[in-house]
Amino acid sequence: MDYQSFLTHIYERYSGNVKLGLDRMYGILEKMGNPEKKIKGIHIAGTNGKGSVSAMSEALSIGQGYSTGMNTSPHLIDYCERFRFNGKNIDYTEIMNIHSQYQTIFDEFEASFFEITTAIAFELMYQKQVDTSIIEVGLGGRLDGTNPFNSTVCVITTISLDHPKSLGSSIEEIAYEKAGIIKEFTPVVLGNIVDEAKKVIQKVAQEKKAPVYLFNKDYLISNVCVSEEGTTFNYEMPDKKIKLDQIKINMLGEHQAINAASALTAFILYNEAIQRVIDFTKVRESLQKINWFGRMQVLHTNPLVIIDGAHNEEGITTLISNLKKMFPNKYIRFVVAILRDKKLDNMIADICRFGQEIYISKNKSERAADLEEQIEVAKQFDIPYFGFDDVLSATSEAWKKTQAHEILVITGSLYTIAEILKIKEDLFK
Repeated sequence: MDYQSFLTHIYERYSGNVKLGLDRMYGILEKMGNPEKKIKGIHIAGTNGKGSVSAMSEALSIGQGYSTGMNTSPHLIDYCERFRFNGKNIDYTEIMNIHSQYQTIFDEFEASFFEITTAIAFELMYQKQVDTSIIEVGLGGRLDGTNPFNSTVCVITTISLDHPKSLGSSIEEIAYEKAGIIKEFTPVVLGNIVDEAKKVIQKVAQEKKAPVYLFNKDYLISNVCVSEEGTTFNYEMPDKKIKLDQIKINMLGEHQAINAASALTAFILYNEAIQRVIDFTKVRESLQKINWFGRMQVLHTNPLVIIDGAHNEEGITTLISNLKKMFPNKYIRFVVAILRDKKLDNMIADICRFGQEIYISKNKSERAADLEEQIEVAKQFDIPYFGFDDVLSATSEAWKKTQAHEILVITGSLYTIAEILKIKEDLFK
């Protein structure tokens, strides 16, 4: 079976087998020899920012000379992106070999696509004996297929309303689901989380005797500065007498400074747990080499083109907040394509209140929102709007009109920016 046939097989055969609950996942892993119990590392949940924190944790680990495995989702262009070892995507043959080895188990349990992918990641990390395993939660936490991971430290980045059908319709319900990744006596690092969510998570942590490290209390940032070249900030962890001034990361946005601080705090705690001493000079170097695409990523300069995978209200609010601070007097065009299970009314409304033009389209996801539904929202605002059947057409037209002193921003979904990343060299000439 070649790679494309393999992908077709796992998508078609297993994508419809989604089922909330962990009984099936525990059964699969037990028959595989429980690889998830034989690895150590960092488990990361949250509404937004968990992918960035994963990539930052990877960079920090590699910078210290540790062998590192990272499992994230979804992928943007190629399935192999979900499995990174020492900062590079794994060769597809290794994935196919593991699948072949355990296919009878996957079929026996009628495993889902995500369960298979996660089980393969655990097994690969065990076989490669990596020093640090970095696992990003797929959805929620308590019932997520990654939850059997025997983490050394966990991180919860942010909490906001998202996936209400699966996770609940209140902040407290969602916080409880995310807090499900907390293990007994395992440190948990909390990002910039609203108070009502924080209370829920702290209660779960207390029940599990898990120490909690809070942003703006147990670790802090200050003097955040964002430019087109990256983001700088000062970091402090007072109780451990750690203070680092003028850290620079190669990612844009104040929210990325918070993400980096969360990742660094988790990494400090991880090194304590494995009894290793951190070289903070290498920490500085590592955070300028974060390998992560699609989050306020600059694709072109003069004119400036930025793609951002903001896919919910919190993400769009954060994106606009950063754009306001970085480019207060710029003419900004938006290309937008959103999924139908998001609160697209609020997302498009926020963009229309801020931007100067909006180009609305439909991405290729099966969950893509109807073009007409998105346009109906834009009609309510005093902003030029244009509708296109696909993301490429919308982006091409917006690009033609964007002058050297203006900015083009493409956002709304990771599926949307994935389509752009595939053709960026041909598109932005």
